[in-house]
Amino acid sequence: MKEANSILTGYGTTIFTVMSALAVEHNAINLGQGFPDTDGPLDILTEAMLATKNQSNQYPPMMGIPELRQAAAAHSKIFYDIDLDWESQTIVTSGATEAIAACLFGLIEPGDEVVLIEPLYDCYLPIVRRAGAIPKLVRIAPPDWDLPYEELEAAFSEKTKLILLNTPTNPAAKVYTIEELEFIAGLIKKHDAYAICDEVYEHLVYDGRQHVPLITLPGMAERCIRISSAGKTFSMTGWKVGYSVGAAKLINAVSKAHQFLTFTTPPNLQKAVAFGLKKDMDYFKGLRGEMESKRDRLSKGLASIGFEVMDSQGTYFLAADFRPLGFDCDDVKFCKDLTKDSGVAAVPFSAFYQAGTDSGVNHFVRFCYCKQDHIIDTALERLSDYFNRI
Repeated sequence: MKEANSILTGYGTTIFTVMSALAVEHNAINLGQGFPDTDGPLDILTEAMLATKNQSNQYPPMMGIPELRQAAAAHSKIFYDIDLDWESQTIVTSGATEAIAACLFGLIEPGDEVVLIEPLYDCYLPIVRRAGAIPKLVRIAPPDWDLPYEELEAAFSEKTKLILLNTPTNPAAKVYTIEELEFIAGLIKKHDAYAICDEVYEHLVYDGRQHVPLITLPGMAERCIRISSAGKTFSMTGWKVGYSVGAAKLINAVSKAHQFLTFTTPPNLQKAVAFGLKKDMDYFKGLRGEMESKRDRLSKGLASIGFEVMDSQGTYFLAADFRPLGFDCDDVKFCKDLTKDSGVAAVPFSAFYQAGTDSGVNHFVRFCYCKQDHIIDTALERLSDYFNRI
């Protein structure tokens, strides 16, 4: 029989699925996959229920309901002073992943080059390749995650269509500095390129840092799409509601792909997310403070056990080096053994690099801290007991 698509079938099952299944099999606490273990704000949930009962459940507008598109534009204005025309510069998608796919399918021609910075979220490369583009990979690495300016400049060429930029970054938990963003903006302008900006962790930035959207820099307003996610902002990852803003020309191109992917997103969830985006500043400050506290709780606990913990500047992830504990295996084996023997699941960090365990960054694990405090404490107790036994 004829083979299926060689690009997508070549990737197999994601490491997140593998580790989560292993966690279930061994009744382990799952600090690997990035989802909160509590639902989001009750008032947003209530708004979704009311919309389901009292409003239409038929197809909403393909670009998204006006309330959410207006709220997304207003949100960008309130937090980043971005002026937008909601009718031409906003779009709603079924999650940020669909937004990324629609951006890539809507903007890329086969043979275009796309610049990506490793470590990177696992959907980027498959979608870039399926769209027919040639990925040009640049690496940041622990412990400092500094952007290599020369390597990044070398990755750009006349064939570069766009850069896919994630800040704050999953899994490195890096928040790009204004100097780094200005350098990236200069390359985009020099090579007449675009930027797809995955900013789903925009409200999870710590220690007094500020998230600066690339679109706010000089010359970037016409070259950027900024992607946000209700899943991350309201701790409702299962809702899969994304909202993007950007140059009208780019949003129009994205809509051409979106209409053939999911076409639209559940109207009741859109209504509830629009309600959520209108919350006062205290909610967003509270979310950041809560996650920062959980980060500190897990970081201190892991360090006391013997891990070398990397700085988590944003997101709800942190990376930890397990070599100080006396292990010289690769991170895949370490994580699998950890799940089976300690009852705590993590994700091998090398999975976020194209070369995998051959990347040279194969002695780190990614932990997720968007969990209840007692879950974090129990996980730390299990880890402490495990490493004291061996």
